[in-house]
Amino acid sequence: MFSSLQDIAAAASALLAGAAVGMAWVSAIASPNCSYDRLDYSRADGHVRELLKRTSTPTAGVLLGAAALALLGGAMGAATLCFLAAAGFFSNTWTLAPQKKREVAPGIKRRPSKKSQRVVAVSLTLLFTVAALIGGVLAVFKV
Repeated sequence: MFSSLQDIAAAASALLAGAAVGMAWVSAIASPNCSYDRLDYSRADGHVRELLKRTSTPTAGVLLGAAALALLGGAMGAATLCFLAAAGFFSNTWTLAPQKKREVAPGIKRRPSKKSQRVVAVSLTLLFTVAALIGGVLAVFKV
């Protein structure tokens, strides 16, 4: 009986990891493509940054659920990767957070541009999407 419960937990973990990959794909690839097609650059950039900030925490929550189910299913490798991906998605919240203004010497750039924040957030999203995908595959094989 416990063996069948482990199989169900591992399958549910793979399902949740796949859902997180889908959420990340929509927030990092599909929606920005539509935004840049339909909006001017500054509005599209703001829309993508806001979208990434708002979807990172729910995606991290889904991946934490996948990690917990992978632990229950005995897939330690999948649990580790899903937890790592969840931490990575949660880091987008800090990457896209507004920064305090501070005094700097004249001629020195004050802070990273919003464009560079968006580029880093999209890069992190894509990197940890691959980690979540590998975690889902590992959960299928109960590794």
